[in-house]
Amino acid sequence: MAGGDLRPVYHPAGHDNELRLAVQDLRTGRWVSMERLLERTAGWGLWTQRTQVLAAVAAGTDVVQAWRTEQPRSLAATVMHTRVTVERAVRAHRAGHPRTHELWEEAWQACNATAGLSPADPVPWICLLALALLDEHHQMDEHRLPPPGPMLPPGPWGILAEADRRDPYNREAYHRMLQFVYARTPRPLSDAADFVHWAAGSAPPGSAVHVLPLYARVERYRREGGQDKALDLHWVAEDAAREGAHALDVWFRHTDPTYASPLDLNHLAHALWGALRFDDASRVFDAIGRYWTALPWADRTRDPADPAAAEEVFLQARARSLAGRD
Repeated sequence: MAGGDLRPVYHPAGHDNELRLAVQDLRTGRWVSMERLLERTAGWGLWTQRTQVLAAVAAGTDVVQAWRTEQPRSLAATVMHTRVTVERAVRAHRAGHPRTHELWEEAWQACNATAGLSPADPVPWICLLALALLDEHHQMDEHRLPPPGPMLPPGPWGILAEADRRDPYNREAYHRMLQFVYARTPRPLSDAADFVHWAAGSAPPGSAVHVLPLYARVERYRREGGQDKALDLHWVAEDAAREGAHALDVWFRHTDPTYASPLDLNHLAHALWGALRFDDASRVFDAIGRYWTALPWADRTRDPADPAAAEEVFLQARARSLAGRD
C-alpha cells in the first residue's frame, strides 16, 4: 500500500478480526459475540488482551450485567464483570470522582472473588495491579513490598509474582507495574528505566515485555518537553537505537502481528524511524497497516491533544520509512 493511499484508523482490536466483530456487537448492546469469542480464546496472553479491550468498551454500558443475569454461572461473564468494575474504578480515580473509594472497594472484592473461582487465571491479579495505582500513598502492605532485584523500588511485587505464576511475562501485568512505578516517582524516571530493563532482561523471545523500554523512553521524552526539535537527538542516541533493535529482533521477529498490540507495533515503528533505521521500520509499518495509534506519534507534535497532527507525523514517518527500503 503506497504511503499516499493509506487512511489510518484507530481500533483497539487492531488486526484481530474476531475481537473487532465482538467489539462492534458490544457497542450495540449485544453480548453473545463476546461470549462466543471468549469461549474459543486459547492462551492466557490472548485471553488477557481480549478481556481488557472488551472491558474498556463495556465499562460505559450494562451489557456485561445483562450477560451475568442471563448466565449467572458463566465464569467468562464473571471475569468480564471484574474487568468492568476495575475499569470503572480506575476511570473514577482519574477523574477525581467522589465515588472512587466505593468503586475501588467493589472492584477489589470482585478481583479476590474471581481469583478464588478461577485460580489459574492471571486476570484477577492483573486487575489488582491496576487497582494498586489508586493507593497513592501506598498504605496497603502489598503495595510496598521489597523488590526482587537491586535498583528497583518497593511496590506490589507479590501481586506481579502471582500474575507471573499464571502467565509468565504477561504484557498487561508488566505495563500495569510500569504505571505504578511512574506514579510512585514522577521525576526522575530512573526507577522506570531500571524496571523496564530488568523485565526485558529476562523475558523470553516473543514476549511483548521486550517493547517496554520503548514506552519508558517515550515517557521520558514527553516529560522533558519533547516538542523541542533539539530533543530529536534523543532517538538516534546509541542506547535508544539499541532498544529499538532489541525489540525488533527479540519480539517482532517472533510474534504474529495479527494478535500484537497496536500500541506495541506503533511504538516499535516510531523507535526505528527515530533511529533512522528506515528499512526495519518499513517492515513494522507493513504489520501496522491502517491500524495506527495516536501514541507515541502525538508526542512528536506541538499539540499532543491534536489527533490530526499526530496522524500527520505517523504518515510522514511511514512514507519516509517505505521510501528507505533496501
